[in-house]
Amino acid sequence: MPESSRTIISTAPFLHDQATTPRIMWEVVLSMMPLLLAGFYFFGLSAVLVTAVCVLACMGTEWLFQGGAKLRDGSALITGMLLAFTLPPGFPLWMAFVGGVVAIGMGKAIWGGLGQNIFNPALVGRAFLQAAFPGAITTWELPDGQYLTGRGGNFSLPFLKADVVDAISGATPLAKMKFSHELTNWSDLLVGNTSGCIGETSTALILLAGLYLAYRGLINWRIPIGIFIAVATLSALVYGSAPDRYPPPHFMLMAGGLMLGAVYMATDLVTSPLTSNGIWIYSCGIGALVVLIRLWGGLPEGVMYAILLMNAATPLINRYTRRRVYGHS
Repeated sequence: MPESSRTIISTAPFLHDQATTPRIMWEVVLSMMPLLLAGFYFFGLSAVLVTAVCVLACMGTEWLFQGGAKLRDGSALITGMLLAFTLPPGFPLWMAFVGGVVAIGMGKAIWGGLGQNIFNPALVGRAFLQAAFPGAITTWELPDGQYLTGRGGNFSLPFLKADVVDAISGATPLAKMKFSHELTNWSDLLVGNTSGCIGETSTALILLAGLYLAYRGLINWRIPIGIFIAVATLSALVYGSAPDRYPPPHFMLMAGGLMLGAVYMATDLVTSPLTSNGIWIYSCGIGALVVLIRLWGGLPEGVMYAILLMNAATPLINRYTRRRVYGHS
């Protein structure tokens, strides 16, 4: 029988995509490199050191629980970089290491590994550090052009008082808004020349990275768009009611970790909903929680808690927004 006339029988899946998990992960890592370079430009060597320690802790913990083969997919590297991007540049390195261990150990490994976790691992590590070391994680410094010197308590010893290096300290734009009713210039927020976490200050770079990821189909563009729409709409309504008391919508969109969280963390394929309607519920829920926490909560920032809360709601969202199976009521 000629080869062309043979019937080939095989099992599903019949369609194969070139976008493998390692390829997606490493392309996301590539998109994050400009943010790391911006962190070095604004905060110097400390940004690189904190990032390196977080990555080392995450990859070491991944190797301990999953073995060396799992390191090739790049997921632990992304977790370490994202965790570092949510920390201040003067954060003690030993605390950053602990956060990396918790991010992988408690955020991913105990759930069964990649694809089984219900919370974003980097935010789990960040939430642990927020609870364990609230003073260190809320100590901020302004960019000062010192590239090769340590900041804050980078090199402090575990469980001892940090040896603080002389630096120009300053509150973040959100802290100024919440406690002093002082708004930061929009151009500084766009470029990133403000106090804040290592990877969250430059709105322009994060938006460019998000456009690249959306163009490549690596993130669901509906998630950041839904977050931005919810934040802009609610903050516009509140601002319109009392403009002398509440910040304008553009400030709420550009300040803090909203851009970083919307582009890199809320779009996590594992912890976000699977259905189209669920995506909009999830993203709008995050945006609404961010506004509520920022304006009426005890903390100036609410992106981390908003994403984690909606991560917890994702299984329920999937359940009630799934499509009806053909032939079943």
